[in-house]
Amino acid sequence: MPMWAGRFEKEENELTNEINSSIKIDKRLYKEDIRGSIAHATMLGECGIISKDNSKKIINGLKEILSDIESGKLEIDLSKEDIHMFIEEELTNRIGDAGKMVHTARSRNDQVAVDIKLFLREEIINIKKLLIDLIKELIKISKNNIITIMPVFTHMQDAQPSTIAHYLMAYTEMFRRDISRLNDTYKRLNVNPLGSCALAATSYDTDRLITTKLLEFDSPTLNSLDGVSDRDFAIELLNDISIIMMHLSRFSEEIIIFSSNEFKFVELDDAFSTGSSIMPQKKNPDICELIRGKTGRVYGNLMNLLTVMKGLPLAYNKDMQEDKECLFDSIDTVKLCLKVIVPMLDSIKFNKEKMLEAAKKGFINATDLADYLTKKGMPFRDAYKLVGQIVSYSIKNGKSLNDLEIEEYKSFSNEFENDLYDSIDLVNIVNSKNTIGGPAPDTVKKHIEIVEKELSKI
Repeated sequence: MPMWAGRFEKEENELTNEINSSIKIDKRLYKEDIRGSIAHATMLGECGIISKDNSKKIINGLKEILSDIESGKLEIDLSKEDIHMFIEEELTNRIGDAGKMVHTARSRNDQVAVDIKLFLREEIINIKKLLIDLIKELIKISKNNIITIMPVFTHMQDAQPSTIAHYLMAYTEMFRRDISRLNDTYKRLNVNPLGSCALAATSYDTDRLITTKLLEFDSPTLNSLDGVSDRDFAIELLNDISIIMMHLSRFSEEIIIFSSNEFKFVELDDAFSTGSSIMPQKKNPDICELIRGKTGRVYGNLMNLLTVMKGLPLAYNKDMQEDKECLFDSIDTVKLCLKVIVPMLDSIKFNKEKMLEAAKKGFINATDLADYLTKKGMPFRDAYKLVGQIVSYSIKNGKSLNDLEIEEYKSFSNEFENDLYDSIDLVNIVNSKNTIGGPAPDTVKKHIEIVEKELSKI
C-alpha cells in the first residue's frame, strides 16, 4: 500500500503503479538516500523535534540497512515505489514507530533533490579522475614524440607540418576545459535543498545549516520553491558530459581515419579492434566507432531533460522523475568511454615514417615558402599568389617544393636563393614555430610542464 493511501478510496491501478514506480532506476541512490536521512535525523534530534533517543535509533537503523545492502544480506525490493520508500519501510520494520519519524519536516521532493545532488557530486569527481588519466596518457605519448613530424589538416586537406606531440596536446586543452566545466557545475550544484520540504519549507524549528555541514554542501538553497524544482545542475552536467563525448568523438573519428589504409598513420592493438564475420582481412576500429556512436545517445539525454523541464510550472512535477535515467545513462557512458580510450591509446602504434612521407607530399611547406619571400620584402599577398603558381607548376611536373631546382625557383622570382631550402625543410619549419601555442619542441615542452603542474594541484 502506498504511503499516500489514506487520501484515496480505490486501490492503485496496476498500470498506474507500473508507470509511477521508479525503483528500478533510482535504486542506485540507496547510499545517498541513507546518508541524507542520517543527516536529517541528526538535525531533528539536535533541534529537539524528535528525541535524541529516537534520532539515534533511526541513525543506527539506517547504518545497518546500508551495511546489509552492501553485503548482499538485504536485497532491494523492486516492487516498492521508489528507493526512498523502500528504505523508510525497511527502517520502520526494524526499529518500529521511531522509523516513521524520519520523514518529519521533510518531503520526498527535497529528499530526492538532495539524493541526486549527493550522487552527482561524487560522479563529477569520478569523471574528473578519468579525464586526468586520459590527459596523463596523452602527455606520456607526447613526451615520446616531441619531434615526430606529421601533417595537420584543415578541411581534411594537407595544411602545415606539426608533430604528434603538438597534435595530441591540442586534445589535452579540450579535456582541461572539460575539467574546468565540471568544476563550475560542482560549485553551482553544491547547495543543500534539504529542508525545502514539498515546496514551502516547514513550520518545524529546523536548522538547515546542520544538514548542510553534515552533507558537506557549501550553503543551503535560499528559496524552497527553487530548491525542489531546480534541475539546472543536472542539465548542466549533461551538457558537460555531452561536450566531453564530443571531444572523445572527434578524437575517435581521427583515429578511425588515421588507421585506414589510405592513411596508415596509426595501428590499433588487436585487443582494441574487432574483425569481420565475412572478410578475414579486416581489422575494424570498433571501439572508436562505438564512442562516436554513443555520443549521439548522450546528446539525446541532454535534449531529453531540457525538453522535460521546458514547460514545467513551479514547483515539483512528476515529469522530473525522468531526470535520473538520462543522467545515469550519460554518466555510465562517458565513464566507460574514458576508461577504454586510455589503454587503447597506450597500446596504439604510430607509423612515423608514413606520417613523414605524407608530410613531404602535400605542399604543407607552401605557407613557409611565402613567408620566405615576405621576409625579403615582398608583400604577403604577392608572395601568396606567386607560391600558388609554383605549387601548380610542381603538380604539373610531379615534384614537391623540395625537389625543385634553384633555377626553377628563379624563373618565378630572383628573390629566391639557396637558403630557401632551409626555410622549407619540415623540421626547420616546426622548430621555427616557437611562439606560445606553436609546435616547436621547446614550446610543446613548456605546454606539457604547465599542464602537469596544473594536474598536480587537482
